[in-house]
Order: sequence, then structure tokens, then C-alpha cells
Amino acid sequence: MFKARYLVPRLANQMIPFIKQQERKLALRLLEWHYQRNNITMPHIGQLREQANRVVDDAHRIARERGSNVLAIIKELIEDIRRDK
Repeated sequence: MFKARYLVPRLANQMIPFIKQQERKLALRLLEWHYQRNNITMPHIGQLREQANRVVDDAHRIARERGSNVLAIIKELIEDIRRDK
């Protein structure tokens, strides 16, 4: 007999890589938007992806510590990057 309780953890484990990928894409788009909006020369796409990955990883770390929303933290971190430039 199939147990529903086994489906939820499997589905969650399958969704995590997809969600992280979407967060990285969002961070990349936000970084591009901030660079264009502020007329700052955009770095090479490889460097931009590295920044996006760092932003997402930092956001997850901060969310674990604070217990807050990852997307809001991503936006804050990108705003901080813009201020530093």
C-alpha cells in the first residue's frame, strides 16, 4: 500500500534544486537591473552569476539565522551591492 507520508519528503527534495535555480535566476535579473538602472558597467556574465550565487547562498544563511524570507533578503543584499559600487 502506498503511504502519502513518503510522497511529501520526496517531492520536497525534488523541488529544492528547482527553487534554488529560480532564486539564482531572480538574483541574476535583479543584479542586471541594478547595474543598468545605475549606469554601472555590467561585469562579465560569469562574474554576474557568481555574484548571484553568493547572494542566494548568503540569503539562505541569513534566513536560517533570522528566520526570515529568502526573497526579501536577496533584494536587500543586491541593494547593498549597488550601494557599494
